[in-house]
Amino acid sequence: MRNFWMKNLMTKGKSLLSCPLLGSARTAGLVALPDASHISNNNQDNQHNPSLQQVSVEDSYGSLHRSDKRDMDQLAKIEDLYVKIFRLLQRLGQSQDNLLVAKVLYRIHLATLIRAGEMDLKRVNLVSNRAKTVAAEQEAAGLPELDFSFRILVLGKTGVGKSATINSIYDQVKTMTDAFQPATDRIQEVAGMVNGIKITVIDTPGLLPYSSSNVRRNKKILLSVKRFIKKSPPDIVLYFERLDVINMNYSSFPLLKLITEVFGSAIWFNTILVMTHSSSALPEGPNGYPVRYESYVTQCTNLVQHHIHQAASNSGLENPVLLVENHPQCKKDVTGEKVLPNGQVWKSQCLLLCICTKVLSDVNKLLNFQDSIELGLVPTIHLPSLPHLLSSLLRRRSISSSNGMGDEFGESLLLDIEEEDEYDQLPPIRILTKSQFERLTNSQRKDHLDELDYREILYLKKQLKEEFKKQMENRLSKEENLVNDNNYDSQQVPPETLMLPDMAVPPSFDSDCPVHRYRCVVTGDQWLVRPVLDPQGMDHDVGFDGINLETAVEINRNVLASVTGQVSKDKQNFSIQMESAAAFTDPRGPTYCLGLDVQSSGRDMIYTVHSNTKLRSLKHNTADCGLSFTTFGKKYCVGAKIEDTIAVGKRLKFVVNAGRMWSPAQVAHGGSFEATLRGSEYPARNDNVSLTMTILSFNKEMVLGAGLLSEFQLSRSLRVSFNADLNSRKMGQVCIKTSSSEHWQIALVAAFTMFRAIVRRMANESSMEALEGG
Repeated sequence: MRNFWMKNLMTKGKSLLSCPLLGSARTAGLVALPDASHISNNNQDNQHNPSLQQVSVEDSYGSLHRSDKRDMDQLAKIEDLYVKIFRLLQRLGQSQDNLLVAKVLYRIHLATLIRAGEMDLKRVNLVSNRAKTVAAEQEAAGLPELDFSFRILVLGKTGVGKSATINSIYDQVKTMTDAFQPATDRIQEVAGMVNGIKITVIDTPGLLPYSSSNVRRNKKILLSVKRFIKKSPPDIVLYFERLDVINMNYSSFPLLKLITEVFGSAIWFNTILVMTHSSSALPEGPNGYPVRYESYVTQCTNLVQHHIHQAASNSGLENPVLLVENHPQCKKDVTGEKVLPNGQVWKSQCLLLCICTKVLSDVNKLLNFQDSIELGLVPTIHLPSLPHLLSSLLRRRSISSSNGMGDEFGESLLLDIEEEDEYDQLPPIRILTKSQFERLTNSQRKDHLDELDYREILYLKKQLKEEFKKQMENRLSKEENLVNDNNYDSQQVPPETLMLPDMAVPPSFDSDCPVHRYRCVVTGDQWLVRPVLDPQGMDHDVGFDGINLETAVEINRNVLASVTGQVSKDKQNFSIQMESAAAFTDPRGPTYCLGLDVQSSGRDMIYTVHSNTKLRSLKHNTADCGLSFTTFGKKYCVGAKIEDTIAVGKRLKFVVNAGRMWSPAQVAHGGSFEATLRGSEYPARNDNVSLTMTILSFNKEMVLGAGLLSEFQLSRSLRVSFNADLNSRKMGQVCIKTSSSEHWQIALVAAFTMFRAIVRRMANESSMEALEGG
């Protein structure tokens, strides 16, 4: 069955759920705050690789359209939110063409399109334009009053300027400040109105620099803050650092790690890095002159961000950065607002960042993309949706025998086993040298190559038949020896040792080639263990952070077991994925299978127990029924399926299945019909055409899909794989893969790929320039 992944709606940047300019670090919801510290940078290239291999709906896509009435209510609330945004922009004197604002509006628009029903798409496109007019009218009349507020939590070491920044935001003294000693000794709420916006700031005592004697005091402060915000969590967190004291010896990792341990990694999802003292004198560079302001800010913020990555064990976090200067002698513009050396009015930028963070958080909750993570609570694990679990249940599972031949492969050979071997009846053929071949005419070359292809196919079929016969004979002889001789194990010949192909090795600038260190051998003990290469490994590093294990063991004549797994472990993360199954074949016909799948999800584990029974009532018909039970924490899902396979000869096969997956709160139904036509040279060559039709019902929504998969040899040196999918939501993909041994074909593919990447990059750069110019 095929996945119904969400088709990309974006024309630039990465996919909607992982756009770096819109906060790839946000894992608690769909929309996230753009990185304000790099808003002048260009978007990265598009790299879309949607997968359409199973019937699955993204977790963020699984609860679409609960009812038409609810969709209408959501659109009305989105329109009201748009009105608030445009009114706030007018009050702040910000244009809608501001790059930060444009990205946020674009994100909200795409999120609304995903949640909108088919009949409401036109209305979605009209919401923004109508909201602009309504906002202008309401702001001109001053009615109704703007109902918008947010709560801010400030954290940071003592003396970094938290209280002074609070006073600057309100433009009045709200908290006491002291340049020589900590001024805040208790947690307090400060509330006030700024440009008609109600802002509540939770001021906290300053944390002391890390030392063994200060750990207990800092933890006591953080725990008291956690209790304080438990009833009313903040919308935004401001973490303060001084820009003028950051150098290469700077390290706040122990303090950041303590914050993460107390509040959980969720605290960094809505955190803005505030760098105070941003107008201080710049340090000197290697040439004796002060460094450039932009490069110094980038270097300092990257260093702080790196420590946050380490503390949160999440390298994908990209927190917005706000530069602040509270000194009375700071340069001001004509309106009296403090201006930084880069010409930015920091107070307006602060309000804009907070508003954007609050708005995107409200959109997440309104459109129900994912449950929001409250600060101070352990974040929930990300669980697969019911449609995904259903697709996993409906996926056909087969245990390969220890000889590597599956059931269908062996059956195809059994059908040919009685046929006369044509290869032995062929007359000898003369093998031409290169010079002799070049002297042939075009027609003679074609006939000669056709003859070689024909002989190759017959030879491959002969080899497969002989190998299958040999393995069948060995199995029968082994059974006889086990019955007649108890000492058969001592008479066995040691298995032959084979060397595996060369594996990929990590990049290295070492002069000596380290390939010999990564050689592997495999013996007949049925265990295959290989290291897993981390492609992101550093130079001169071993680069192998995991192992891959595979085995298929024939316990006795009727019992077969297999285990496939991969374990990865680095300094911060541990992950495991394992699939194990055991099958018992009853001599009377049925086959019973029981399996266990284990997968890590963060620090939690997902366990799935599945079983199925195959019944062969007729020679070319196989019926299958199965059950599954998935548990994660205190939650569970139960599934059931039925399936029937009909084979017409060796080449044509029909498969139809249906299943149901339910949890205490939700139910998903699905099914598929698949027709597969194999090539005439099967199993020597795996040419095939497969047509699949699927249906999925989840949360009162039905999705129909169709897929076409074909693999064939276009010429002697060119093989093509074609995959196309489309569903009833007018979303899908077309994928064409080619493999060739001709140098000119490989060069043509490489040239086309580079040309496409250049054109895409130029288009992205031109769109960004147009957006910035507007």
